[in-house]
Amino acid sequence: MVFQRDSARLTSLLDRAQNNLHAVFQPLVRLDTLEIVAHEGLTRPAEDLGGISTPELLNLARVEGRLGEFELAAARTVCSAFVAQQAPGRLLVNLSAQAFMQKSIKPDDLIDALSAGGMDLSRITIELTERDIVDEPARLANALGYLRARGVRFALDDFGNGHSNFEMWNEIHPEVVKIDRYLIHGLAKSAERLAIVRALCQVAETLGADLVGEGVEEADDLRMLRELGISYAQGFLLGRPAPRVVDKVCDSVVSALNHPMIAVPPRLRGPVTQRPMHLGHLVIEAPALTAQHNNNDVIALFSRQPELHALAVVEEEQPIGLINRRVFSERMAQPYTRELYGRKSCTAFMHEAPLLCDVRQSLESMADILRGQDQRYLSDGFVITREGRYLGLGTGESLVRRVTELRIEAARYANPLTFLPGNIPVTEHVARLLRAEVAFTVAYVDLNHFKPFNDQYGYFRGDEMIRLLAGILTAQVNPRSDFVGHIGGDDFLLVFQSEDWEQRCRQMVALFNQRAQGLFAEEDITRQGIVGEDRHGNTQFFPLTTVAIGAVRVAPPFPGHPETLATLAARAKRHAKRAQVGFYLLAGESNWPA
Repeated sequence: MVFQRDSARLTSLLDRAQNNLHAVFQPLVRLDTLEIVAHEGLTRPAEDLGGISTPELLNLARVEGRLGEFELAAARTVCSAFVAQQAPGRLLVNLSAQAFMQKSIKPDDLIDALSAGGMDLSRITIELTERDIVDEPARLANALGYLRARGVRFALDDFGNGHSNFEMWNEIHPEVVKIDRYLIHGLAKSAERLAIVRALCQVAETLGADLVGEGVEEADDLRMLRELGISYAQGFLLGRPAPRVVDKVCDSVVSALNHPMIAVPPRLRGPVTQRPMHLGHLVIEAPALTAQHNNNDVIALFSRQPELHALAVVEEEQPIGLINRRVFSERMAQPYTRELYGRKSCTAFMHEAPLLCDVRQSLESMADILRGQDQRYLSDGFVITREGRYLGLGTGESLVRRVTELRIEAARYANPLTFLPGNIPVTEHVARLLRAEVAFTVAYVDLNHFKPFNDQYGYFRGDEMIRLLAGILTAQVNPRSDFVGHIGGDDFLLVFQSEDWEQRCRQMVALFNQRAQGLFAEEDITRQGIVGEDRHGNTQFFPLTTVAIGAVRVAPPFPGHPETLATLAARAKRHAKRAQVGFYLLAGESNWPA
C-alpha cells in the first residue's frame, strides 16, 4: 500500500492504528517434550484501517520518527492480552534497537509497557528485531542492562538474515537465538543449509544460547531440527498466530515427530571439497642468490645449511633460476671444475626454467605436476612467490605427501570415483539410527571376479563397471530413507529403512548381472567368462563378473557400535560369495558381540 506524504494524514492514521491494535499469539514448542513453553506476541491493526499491514505501519512510524513509540504501544497490547488470558509460560515481545536507544523513550516507559496488565517481567523474552542496523552493538548491550536486572531475557531474531549477525550475538549475549526461516525451510533437503545450521549449533553451545528454528512448515525439517539437538521450534506446522493461546500441539505434529523413519541427510552434489590448502603450508624459508654470487658462495651456503635441497637465484627479487644441490654437487665434484668455475657466476649451473608458483595457489592444482612427464620438478622442487617476488622454496617430496594426505582424507568423506559418501558419513548415519533405536538393515555389496576383469580390460573399463554398480544401487533405493555408501574399490555399504529392502537388493543383483555383460567382449560372453591369472600368477578361467550382497537385519537389542554391523555385513557378504548366490541374509544375530 502506497501513502502520499501528507503529514497530518499520517499522524492521524498512526494515532488510530496505535490505539486500535489487537494481539495474536504463536506458540513456541520444546522439541524433546512437545510442550508449548512460550508464545510470541504479535499485533495486528484494526480492520477499518483499509487493510494496512503491521510491517507497513512500522515503516510509516519509522518515517515519522515514531517507531519506538509505536513499538511500546504494541508491547503494551500483547502483554495486557497475555495476562488477561492467564496464559502460562513465557511471552516473547518484539522490540527494535530504537526502543532502547531513542532518547525520547525513558526506561520507565518501557518497563511500564512491558508490565501492562500486571505482566511479570521475569516471564518476558524480548526479541531484538532486524528493523534497524545497529552501529554500536556494545552500546545497545549496555542499554539492555536495566531490563536484565529485572529478570527480562533477550532473543536475537531472524539470525542468518538482515541485520542479525555474529557481532550482535557476541556483544549482547542473548539467551535465545532464533534461526531465520530461510535456513530452516527445506533444511532436510539442503546440504548447504544443514552445514550452516550445524555450525550455528556449535556456536550456540560455545556461547551458551538456546536455538529456535523459525518458520517450520515441513515435518522433515522439524525432525531434522530435533535430531540436530535444537531445543525449540516455531512455525505454521506447530501453530499459526491466533487471538487465543494454545496449550498443546496438534496430534499431526506428534505423529510427525514420532515417525519411525530417520531421514537420510542431504549431501553436496559432486566431489566433496574440503577447506583448500595453499602453498603457504609448504614454504621453506631459504636465502636467495643473485648473479653477482659465484659458485664458491653456493658451496658455502650449502655447507652452512645442509637441510636445503636447492637455492633460488633472483634478479630484483624476481626468481630467474634454481640450483639443485645434488646436481650442483655432482658437477663441482668433477676434476678441476671448482678451480675453473668456483669464481664464476652461480648462474652457470642453475636451472633457467624453474617452476614458479604463487603462495596462494592450491595444493590440489599442483597435482598436475605429479602427473606431468617432466619429473625434474619433483627433485628440484619449486620456487614459491608472492605477487611475483621471491618468498621461499617447496620440495617435491612435501608436495607428494600433502596431496596424498588430502586425497586420502577426502576419500573418507566421499569416494572420488562415484562421489558417494565414504567411510565417515556411513558410520555417522549408522550411529544416528542406533541412537534413534529404529530397526534397519545393513547390506554389504561386493563384486565377484572383479580383479580378473580389471586385469583383462584395464582400469578405465574397471572404473566404468564400478560406476555402473553405483548407479544401479542409488537408483534402486528410496533416497529419503535408504543410504548408499562407497567404502572403497568395488565395496559398497547400504543402510535400508525401506520395508521392501530385500526385494530391492534382489533387484539390484538382477539388474547388475544383466547390464554388466555389456562391458565384456562377445567371445567372453559366449563362453561366460574370461581366461586370466589368479593372485598367484596361475592361468585360470573366471566366470563373468557378478554382484554379491550380504545383509544383516538390525533390531532390538541394538549393538553399541556401528563397526559391529559393518563386520557382520561383511561376513554375510562372504557367505553370499562362497555360496555363489547373489543375496544372503545373515540370521540369528540378535545377541551382538561386544
